Amino acid sequence: MKILQFGKFYYPTFGGMERTMFEITEGFNARGIKCDVLCSNTKAQSEISQFDGYTAYRAATYGLINSAPISPKLISRLWKIHKNYDIIHIHHPDPMAFLALYLVRPSSKIVIQWQSDIVRQAKMLKFFLPLQDWVLKRADRIIVASEAYAKHSPHLRQYLEKTEIIPLGISDASFYVDEAKVEQIKEKYSDKKIVLTFGRLVTYKGFEYLVEAARHLSDDYVVLIGGGGVEEKKLSELIRKYKLENKVHLLGHVDESEKYNYYQAASLFCLPSVTKAEAYGIVLLEAMAFGLPIVSSRIEESGMTWVNQDKVTGILVPPRSPEALAGAIMQIGKDPEIYRKFSENCLERYRSVFTRETMIDSLNNLYQKIL
Repeated sequence: MKILQFGKFYYPTFGGMERTMFEITEGFNARGIKCDVLCSNTKAQSEISQFDGYTAYRAATYGLINSAPISPKLISRLWKIHKNYDIIHIHHPDPMAFLALYLVRPSSKIVIQWQSDIVRQAKMLKFFLPLQDWVLKRADRIIVASEAYAKHSPHLRQYLEKTEIIPLGISDASFYVDEAKVEQIKEKYSDKKIVLTFGRLVTYKGFEYLVEAARHLSDDYVVLIGGGGVEEKKLSELIRKYKLENKVHLLGHVDESEKYNYYQAASLFCLPSVTKAEAYGIVLLEAMAFGLPIVSSRIEESGMTWVNQDKVTGILVPPRSPEALAGAIMQIGKDPEIYRKFSENCLERYRSVFTRETMIDSLNNLYQKIL
């Protein structure tokens, strides 16, 4: 069995989609099952990257439209290599991947990893829908990470009979922590309780509400927001407006090698996203692996609500509510028994549901079944 993972970008670029592709690719190759990658490059140059036992084909990218890379050379590359693979596993949303599939029409089995509906680019979606429907009809299986997202996606309703629920998983093998740097982080923020979050600084992440929530937190809390994006200026202005310079800090881009030091130093994790564009939240799994209780938004259409179980691994709050965010954070922070229970449940849920090995087992069974 030979597999091709096909999506937007690949390691070392890391968003939710890229992290999922990385975990799947590494996981299968670790079992001796050939799994390569086809993706867009982050520059206007095509490259072939060699990893331990597998290859990543990166097609030149000539800009972005609504966050979608314009990489026409994906089409010619797929044409050249598609006959080498029994299964092509496409990660959606990625319009260029769907276009390449439509034009090349490989005979391989097709699996669609439905990471998210197209939510923010409503105008583009009108033109994309015919192509999307063609691909969904062509697909042998559609994978969704949570039952909630499968049920609430208007695009998947007529394809539920070939939709499989496979939770995303990650490996904690690379979670290297430098205890000296962890202590430096704690000292830098005066040993306050660290409320941590990571993500692109974009509107649907709802970080503005976390900044406003800091106004309602006591002075023994500090909020750290890691990531870069178009909302950075707006968030900085909000911090200045409310005179929160000592309570909220924008970390900017944090390298993978440094990120885990922040998880280790943190007291709890917060994901205040406001729409179902936050389909799952890989960062929630990372937080769970570190035993961090979670405060996140209750968005019934999103898998995020299923990942963080209310009153089990953390607390769910209404979206766009700074007061509710602050209240939940302090409820966890001030009660050692609640904190201990949530922390233990996070670790248990991660180990039983959200590991790479569990995900690879499920995917391998699915692949074998459709072959």
